[in-house]
Amino acid sequence: QVELVESGGDSVQPGGSLRLSCAVSGTIGSIASLTMGWYRQAPGKRREMVATDSPGGGTNYAYPVKGRFAISRDNAKNTVDLQMNSLKPDDTAVYFCTVEWNRRNYWGQGTQVTVYS
Repeated sequence: QVELVESGGDSVQPGGSLRLSCAVSGTIGSIASLTMGWYRQAPGKRREMVATDSPGGGTNYAYPVKGRFAISRDNAKNTVDLQMNSLKPDDTAVYFCTVEWNRRNYWGQGTQVTVYS
């Protein structure tokens, strides 16, 4: 059993900031050696990668969020965060946390981020 729980979603004005957090628990144990990621899905659109963090490969960001978002992890707490700055209306979406383990991806339920004018 693997559980991912996201938190931190909210409604903000353009230019604002939010910090999302994802707590990982269950039989997966420590996330220290695992690739973690944040994805998002806007209404009527496909789910897309936002940022990933791999112990061997470093961090990777989607072009639209480079320089504005930052992914980080706390292996001791089994959490992964997404700091989002300079938010834009196009960032409005449900944000999902994911972990790759035993050749499959596990997902959280998602947290809503709304950027409104």
